[in-house]
Amino acid sequence: MVIGRSRRGLVIGVGREAFRPSPVFLALVALCVTGAVMAWNDFGNPSVDVFLFVVAGWLVSLCLHEYAHALLAYRAGDVTVAARGYLTLNPFKYTHPLLSVVLPVVFLLMGGIGLPGGAVWVDRHNIRGRLADSLISAAGPAVNVVLAVGLCLPFAFVDNIADHETFWAGFAFLAFLQITASLLNLAPVPGVDGGNLVKPWLSPRWQRGFDVIAPWGMLLLIAVLFEPRVNNIFFSVVFAVSDLLGLPSSLYSRGFDLLQFWR
Repeated sequence: MVIGRSRRGLVIGVGREAFRPSPVFLALVALCVTGAVMAWNDFGNPSVDVFLFVVAGWLVSLCLHEYAHALLAYRAGDVTVAARGYLTLNPFKYTHPLLSVVLPVVFLLMGGIGLPGGAVWVDRHNIRGRLADSLISAAGPAVNVVLAVGLCLPFAFVDNIADHETFWAGFAFLAFLQITASLLNLAPVPGVDGGNLVKPWLSPRWQRGFDVIAPWGMLLLIAVLFEPRVNNIFFSVVFAVSDLLGLPSSLYSRGFDLLQFWR
């Protein structure tokens, strides 16, 4: 998610440390790899393995999503994103810890939904042109789309998953989460990436209305998802896309069941 902000005249020096991956991100990658190796080797409790693999993997994808926003913003002229730590892949640098980390993990655990996560502030006055502005908003969802396709791809080549079923169940559920995240992030809702993507092309009057709704856009999206008919339509589209990408429904369902070890 990208949030626009104006800081006219702000000039900040950028050092190499602004681009160095944070220990927090590296720890998340290590946890994800550890969980994956444990699941592959059926080490210990399968639910613990999948929980570690999926939750850490999902947080890594949130960091990559926000990093893509920040990197394009930096390339387009907003050096302030580096000074705020957005290029270090540290999820604790995002503007809303609740929306950035807590809510996405809660929705992941309870509903199997890849809710859009952290937010980065972008100084829109430093961005050169409407196209660049739109591309910054599109960069995050593009990461989710690439991850969704990439995570589904192995299932076109893996013949026998029975030997490492726990691993592939977690892997499939991670792919499923990326599909849900791709669709939600592209929703044309003010304050969500899909809405921010079209905002630069709106008239000033419509942009003012957009800015009024934007702070509540994420909460609005969450509330709409709780409406049964909307929820059914959303998951019907998710299942259709999953089938199109060749993601085995039995596997991602098994991954979700393993993740919810308390059930």
